[in-house]
Amino acid sequence: MDLETTLLEKHSKEQMLLIRDYVGNNKERFDELIQLFLQGEYRITQRASWAMIHCVDAHVELIMPYIETLFQNLRREGLHDSIKRNTLRVLQKVDLPEEVLGEAADICFGYLANPKEAVAIRVFSMSVLWNICQQVPELASELKMVIEEFMPYGSAGFKSRGKKILKAIHKKGF
Repeated sequence: MDLETTLLEKHSKEQMLLIRDYVGNNKERFDELIQLFLQGEYRITQRASWAMIHCVDAHVELIMPYIETLFQNLRREGLHDSIKRNTLRVLQKVDLPEEVLGEAADICFGYLANPKEAVAIRVFSMSVLWNICQQVPELASELKMVIEEFMPYGSAGFKSRGKKILKAIHKKGF
């Protein structure tokens, strides 16, 4: 299968599942998908990001070598919301390595505190930050403060995730 051609053929969940099944747990095929995600043209990167989610849902270990690269990619100017959203959606599912925690927290706090960001980007950032707090409990008070600041103005999704995380922070005694 030529991944680039397949990504361009059709934009559907069925197509993304076909790609997921093709990639399976094959590291070389996943690497090809990641390269398209990072370096492809606009439409390719968006579709590759959607396929990436499905691949990681099936085989989370495939994403681990690319964690640092994904955060570096999030630093790029002009990223489409779908790239940010799908990247953060994947990153909320993994235990981040210690060496990326600072950069991850910086990026995610930036998204979370920016009311101009799409709701899903902010919500997924909140989840990534909560996961970071499990390793760096000192960040929990900052996370709590930012969530509380934006709760009154947040969407239903923001409020729902915010309440869950605030409850978890309280339960952990952070």
